[in-house]
Amino acid sequence: QTYDALSSQANISGYRAVIEASNEFGRFFAGQMTAAGKVPPAKVQVIGTGVAGLAAIQTAKNMGAVVRAFDVRPVTKEQVEAMGAQFLEVDYQEDGSGAGGYAKEMSKEWHAAARKMLTKQCEDVDIVITTALIPGRTAPIMVTKDMVAKMKSGSVTVDLAAENGGNVETTVKDKRIVTDNGVTCLGYTDLPSRLPTTSSSLYANNISKFLLSVGPQTTKTPEHFYIDHDDEAVRGMLVVENGKMMYPAPLPPAPPVVEKKDEKKVEAPIDYKAPYIQGAKNAALLSTSILAVGAVAPNAAFSSMFTTFALSNVIGVQVVLGVTHALHSPLMAVTNAISGTTALGGMHLLAHSNGPFVSFLGATATTLSAVNIVGGFIVTRKMLDMFKRPDDPPEYYHYYGAPAAGAIGLYGIGAMTGKFPEIDAAAATLSGLLCIGGIGGLASQSTARLGAVSGQAGVALGVASTMGHLHPSFGSAVAMTSLLGLGGLGGQQIAQRVDPTSLPQTVAAFHSLVGLAASAAAIGDFMNVPDTTKLDGVHLASIYLASVIGSVTFTGSLVAFGKLDGRLPSAPLKLGIRDQLNMGLGAATLGAGAVVMGAPEVGVGMTALTSALATSGALGWHMTASIGGADMPVVITVLNSYSGWALCAEGFMLDMPILTTVGALIGCSGAALTKIMCDAMNRDIVSVILGGYGTKGTGGGEAMQFEGEATMTSVDDTVRLLTESESIICVPGYGLAVAHAQYPLKEMADMLIKNGKKFRFAIHPVAGRMPGQLNVLLAEAGVPYDIVEEMEEINDDFSDTDLVLVIGANDTVNSAAEDDPNSQIAGMPVLKVWNSKQVIVMKRTMAAGYAGVDNPVFLKDNTDMLLGDAKDTVEKLSAGVKEFYGK
Repeated sequence: QTYDALSSQANISGYRAVIEASNEFGRFFAGQMTAAGKVPPAKVQVIGTGVAGLAAIQTAKNMGAVVRAFDVRPVTKEQVEAMGAQFLEVDYQEDGSGAGGYAKEMSKEWHAAARKMLTKQCEDVDIVITTALIPGRTAPIMVTKDMVAKMKSGSVTVDLAAENGGNVETTVKDKRIVTDNGVTCLGYTDLPSRLPTTSSSLYANNISKFLLSVGPQTTKTPEHFYIDHDDEAVRGMLVVENGKMMYPAPLPPAPPVVEKKDEKKVEAPIDYKAPYIQGAKNAALLSTSILAVGAVAPNAAFSSMFTTFALSNVIGVQVVLGVTHALHSPLMAVTNAISGTTALGGMHLLAHSNGPFVSFLGATATTLSAVNIVGGFIVTRKMLDMFKRPDDPPEYYHYYGAPAAGAIGLYGIGAMTGKFPEIDAAAATLSGLLCIGGIGGLASQSTARLGAVSGQAGVALGVASTMGHLHPSFGSAVAMTSLLGLGGLGGQQIAQRVDPTSLPQTVAAFHSLVGLAASAAAIGDFMNVPDTTKLDGVHLASIYLASVIGSVTFTGSLVAFGKLDGRLPSAPLKLGIRDQLNMGLGAATLGAGAVVMGAPEVGVGMTALTSALATSGALGWHMTASIGGADMPVVITVLNSYSGWALCAEGFMLDMPILTTVGALIGCSGAALTKIMCDAMNRDIVSVILGGYGTKGTGGGEAMQFEGEATMTSVDDTVRLLTESESIICVPGYGLAVAHAQYPLKEMADMLIKNGKKFRFAIHPVAGRMPGQLNVLLAEAGVPYDIVEEMEEINDDFSDTDLVLVIGANDTVNSAAEDDPNSQIAGMPVLKVWNSKQVIVMKRTMAAGYAGVDNPVFLKDNTDMLLGDAKDTVEKLSAGVKEFYGK
């Protein structure tokens, strides 16, 4: 390199090319903000990233310009990006690296793809500097006349290959010309001479360094001139020595052939039998358990109900696992609504009540359940409507009201005639099938609203069939209808006030109503029995389980509501006797259950049931309070599952297959979502429920202390990055929901997409406070769901992304999950935003996330922090992007 005169002079040419361009360009190179207005930075395109090209890139960057570079040799990409420029790539795979580090001549197909890309760039940039030369050949035309014709008036081209014909078709050697559309084209070939002192000095250094390496510096002996034949640079330039022709130099000896030893990698043996053995064990356990239940079944009715329960579980798992992640929030809402079928238990009490307190419990269960039914379905419809796009075809789902009304009407007529004794069971079966369809419809956006209609019809038919089955008196029927209407009105009022931000706490509140309704129905059913000592074990167990599960669901949901709504601290309650307290409350609940199972008389039985209600309620409160805010998404899905199992118990208690079917469906729904959430957080469900610390991957040592200082940035710099970047990914978090920043974010995304940027959203499975909340939030703002991608779909794309915008997310982008084995979130799958070229993290403060874990991503070299209110900041970014594009 020290002898290379071509490199030293090319370096000067690259520098001088930018100076000549700036002299012709009629604007600042760096962007300026003045009282008179904003001047955007100049955009410079450098074609060819050899010595001259790299010098031009460095000079233009130093002068504040936005620089893009292009070269046929992909190996230069790293150098270009290290200097802060954007490397452009052709959508055609071909390596242009040639001998000696120079570029080779490319194929016709590659040139066609390159022309397409460069044409688009020429329309956008202000200055084009070309340096593409192939030794011994005419310079290739990289910028055609058509491309120059599309450049803006006042733009400049500088052609460093003018001496060999030029890379720009409009170039005239040693001339400055101006095209018809006002583009100045420079074809100067004397650029090094325009810096005579520097070029002479560097050339003299090249010659002197070569001569000194040939002479005294080699031997270290004064006046002893020695030509070192072993020096490849010297020998290659030696022509004559002592009258003997020495040119050309002999080829250097080939490197010795190293025999590669076949090193066989020792691969860990794969135990192919293991999964089969485990599968066989599971099959044996399942089959044995089912046969054991059959062996102790007290009667045919129980066996029939158990069959319904088992098949409903299988169907429920298959249906729920088919629901797309983006619709997990509507899934939670629709299961909330369907779980309101606890109203059927309240209706049973009202129809057969033997006392005012039983009637009160029945009225409570019916009213609270109606709140859930109407509120849940309205919230579901609101969420699904958010996913509608302007170009979606019109929908006429109201037409399905006709067959639904027809089915209810036909059932009513058949039931009133008294001639069809099995029509109640058929209506209940149809109701269960429609509820299954309500969840199955959420498998895709195209069928989701049909699913909601199916669920509504199923619950309505379930209520109607129960009314027909009970044959209530006129007064009881009026009471039931009034209570259902009152609860429905309350649910409607609550649902109308719900927005995507308050979804998690609303779902938790609805869960509490289901739990309370289930417990009320169970206690009322026990009190309503003439002689409790004659109740069979199945009935007693059902009453006990419905009471206890309902109580745990009620108190746990209230605590979850308080944490999510900010009324209770999100930090876990850490009592020193936590585990002992849980075990004591659990033992007391089981002890009370043993008393209940002994079929005591009503006084003792009520005392035991009340005790079980109190201890299980306290257990639900304490266990949920001991769980940190970061695990609330899992808690919500667990409580959703609990509400389903409480409904199942009620089905066994009342011998109502519809409740068993729907309960199993909801229980499986919550269980499946819980597994998805735990997998996404690398958490053990048992650890979460018991208030455990950390993940399955958390080690036993101290968490790492990450040192460094975060780099702050500004709105203007972020706008510049957004407009310079070609590929952008936005990672939203709960902070975006709290700030209601989705609307200006959508406007900014639309503007960037309109101007040719690739803009996408990346959603973590546990982003927000409940499954799918961020999907609903973006849908509310009108973001097309085809640019919203899940973690598994997009995680590998970060390494090819120019800019990642993290808005209100923390734990889901925390690299400590991978870097620190002792972190609370160790092993948790996260969005690998740090692999992108640049990350901008937008937060209100530098505080840790919901999990309380510091985020080392904030300290990385390619991360800048933009602090402030998310909505205010996004609005400023959106305004800046609009101003940049002149909109």
